[in-house]
Amino acid sequence: MTRTILIVDDDQKIRTLLKTYLEKNQYEVRLAHDGASFLAEFERFKDEISLCILDVMLPDTEGFALCQAVRKRSDVPVIMLTASADETDRIVGLELGADDYIGKPFNPRELLARIKAIHRRSGQDRGQTARYFRFNGFCLDILERSLIDPTGETSALSGMDFQLLKLLVEHPGEVLDRSRLAEVTRGRDLGPLDRSLDVQVSRLRQRLHDDGKQPALIKTVRGSGYVFSTTVTAGNAP
Repeated sequence: MTRTILIVDDDQKIRTLLKTYLEKNQYEVRLAHDGASFLAEFERFKDEISLCILDVMLPDTEGFALCQAVRKRSDVPVIMLTASADETDRIVGLELGADDYIGKPFNPRELLARIKAIHRRSGQDRGQTARYFRFNGFCLDILERSLIDPTGETSALSGMDFQLLKLLVEHPGEVLDRSRLAEVTRGRDLGPLDRSLDVQVSRLRQRLHDDGKQPALIKTVRGSGYVFSTTVTAGNAP
């Protein structure tokens, strides 16, 4: 199956490089040079797009704003491109629902590896035996990649949020170390100063109304990782 990637970057050389490289690796690529053209392409081909790559700095907007716009419309995975060495850009992107980030300049092979990792993890979801995981009034729908809260409201989950919650509900009461969580959600190890996993856990706690200061669901195990501390029931009945 052909996967379609939508890329927005104001640097024509980067757009051309990525289009040529990714098409050689059996991806269909659509390009945009600014925020307006990206949103037009996204709306036109939304049902075909399997992943978006957003440059943070654009002439008419920021990639952060585009990430927010995508998240309001879809749970399609998002990778942010940033030329800034400031970790703040990366944290902001993750908080807004991005699935991964990569700094400029970058090796196209590394970006391809990140893309494949995200698509591979998404494909694995379809093979899950149980569709619904229920806990504390919430219900995670594996097929729809959505979360139903205790009031019955349904919200879509971004790629990394979904992968993290899926892993937690599949292993309740088990301490999951940081390296395992990073491998599942990002396909790579965390650096010694990388706080992206902590940001992601904090974001997921907010979704679950889990008090960040005294969390009852996702508890921190110092020196190890995290544990999902509640009872989970799994099944295929809605």
